[in-house]
Amino acid sequence: MYNSRSHRRWRPHGTLSAALVGVLALAGCGASDEEGAGTPSLDAVPALHDALPQSVKDAGVLRFAGDSHPPFRSVAADGSVTGIDADLQKALGQVLGVRTEVKIVNNLPAALQGMLSGRYEAFNGPVQATAERERQFDTITWMTSRTSYVLPKDSKAGVASADDLCGKKVAVVKSSVVEGQLKKLSAYCTAKGDMAATAIGLDDTNATLLAAQSGRADAAGMTQAAAIDVAETQKDKYGYVTQTEAQGATTDHLALLVPKHSGLGPVLQKAFEKLVDDGEYQRVMKHWGLTDVMVDEPVLNIAGKEG
Repeated sequence: MYNSRSHRRWRPHGTLSAALVGVLALAGCGASDEEGAGTPSLDAVPALHDALPQSVKDAGVLRFAGDSHPPFRSVAADGSVTGIDADLQKALGQVLGVRTEVKIVNNLPAALQGMLSGRYEAFNGPVQATAERERQFDTITWMTSRTSYVLPKDSKAGVASADDLCGKKVAVVKSSVVEGQLKKLSAYCTAKGDMAATAIGLDDTNATLLAAQSGRADAAGMTQAAAIDVAETQKDKYGYVTQTEAQGATTDHLALLVPKHSGLGPVLQKAFEKLVDDGEYQRVMKHWGLTDVMVDEPVLNIAGKEG
């Protein structure tokens, strides 16, 4: 049956339904990270501040793009953003000696194009570090993930495990790591003589959840962290199943992205190292019940190293 894993953790103000209202009303509106979750004050590292691009130092702010993706980014009706991103971005800003801001965009392609055009300096994912992306972006891996599939508890689709998704319709975020994992699940399905799962590509996690809720899809594919958040905040409505290695799953490296030409990659990698060394990274991950997907150290351009 559904996983019933629970975590004791701090919760952002508002629920996923509030995030749905917020993203529909405020897609494209900016919000300051000062609405985040009480990150302790960290000392700025002068050498890291000095290594920032002059444009960032002059502005005094590092601009992040972000789509609505609880628990990474939950967007409230007033435009405030809470979640893992808010905590980590605030901490990174303190180490770098600049403010951080997040601008909510509609989807992953909008975040990537916005960085390449200079509207934003960074995107904290969750997005997979791949060799293809590393041709245009520096990636700083800061967590790992498995893929899970959220299902309404009143569903008649008969899905008790990821194996039962063969031949079913699954909503996924376009160009996401979950879309790639669903392809691997489909390959597993056809190899054992079943029908492949059908992917329904949508803009963000909220849209995938709405598709499953409305019956347009049988399940909503998302990162394990997001699935845990949905299942815990709406226990009466949703459960989830997780794709196993036997079903084609792999452990994915999820990364912060910056344009390669910006020179920010090595600077942010060192800033993340500082958060690990000071224990702030571990505090944030524990805060959100994600200690099982932590990394020992942030890695710059991990896909290229593995290739």
